[in-house]
Amino acid sequence: MNKKKILTGLQPTGTIHIGNYIGAIKQMVKYQDEFDSYIFVADLHAITVPQDPKTLSSKVKSLLALYLACGIDPNKNTIFIQSENEYHANISWLLECNTYYGELSRMTQFKDKSLKNINFTSGLLTYPVLMASDILAYDINYVPVGGDQKQHVELARDIAERFNKKYGLTFTIPEPLIPEEGAKIMDLIDPTKKMSKSSENQKGVINLLDDKETIRKKIMGATTDSDMTIKYDKENKPGISNLINIYKVFTNKTTEEIEQEFKGSNYGEFKKEVAEVVINEITKIQEKYNQILNSDEIDKVLNKGIEKSRQEAKEKYELMKKRMGFGR
Repeated sequence: MNKKKILTGLQPTGTIHIGNYIGAIKQMVKYQDEFDSYIFVADLHAITVPQDPKTLSSKVKSLLALYLACGIDPNKNTIFIQSENEYHANISWLLECNTYYGELSRMTQFKDKSLKNINFTSGLLTYPVLMASDILAYDINYVPVGGDQKQHVELARDIAERFNKKYGLTFTIPEPLIPEEGAKIMDLIDPTKKMSKSSENQKGVINLLDDKETIRKKIMGATTDSDMTIKYDKENKPGISNLINIYKVFTNKTTEEIEQEFKGSNYGEFKKEVAEVVINEITKIQEKYNQILNSDEIDKVLNKGIEKSRQEAKEKYELMKKRMGFGR
């Protein structure tokens, strides 16, 4: 029996922190055993806002090396770079001509970003159609998304249904897959906010490429409270509860086991232990990352992935052209 298909796009901007690792990457590692998984670097999406060409190029390789180091298996995933597959943009144009301006102007991210900058490019308006192309090119069944991205999958569904009705059955209708609610990792300085790569104060964010001392310093400087009891209470003790969540994920222990283990300990002692388990796992990831980055593994993975993805996307593009009346 064929596995259902799943697709994830990775933005090659910013850095990956432990919140991403726990909330998204570990989930992707799980999905690769359950589904026929497609993972691509969404570099065409990145240019809806200005990017430095040299930085963009180096970030693509670094991002892929990090994901592979975190357990993404190239034998269980079709991995490729979006811009290397010309059929995504070709399919997008055919879909754009079957998408209405009103649909795109109502997209939440377009409304937010266009209000902040009146000199936005047309790509900011039309990139949700490119996103639909990424999905529809491969007859994807599921797209893992957070609540804020669900709207994009719904648009892809609307476009696919409209195209199927107009030209005959061409696309599989995708479904959003809302990941199971894992441990939500909060900012170390402001534990009422989610850890974010765009945070103004980077002392609250642990990046996967931070060195040992930086990680230790950030955890030791994490906001706590004056109570000095190591107990999970998200409402009244958000800082300590966040550190318990981090320790929980990196040790696979339960909240009860952790509270028992640190009964009578002070916050400094607890923070030291949290820092040790985080450093231990991140160091292993960094070792693999450097090994992959300094080998030809990424090129091998991408060559294999682009060959398969280009063939599939080409077949879909040719079918669309035929249905729409193109050709001699």
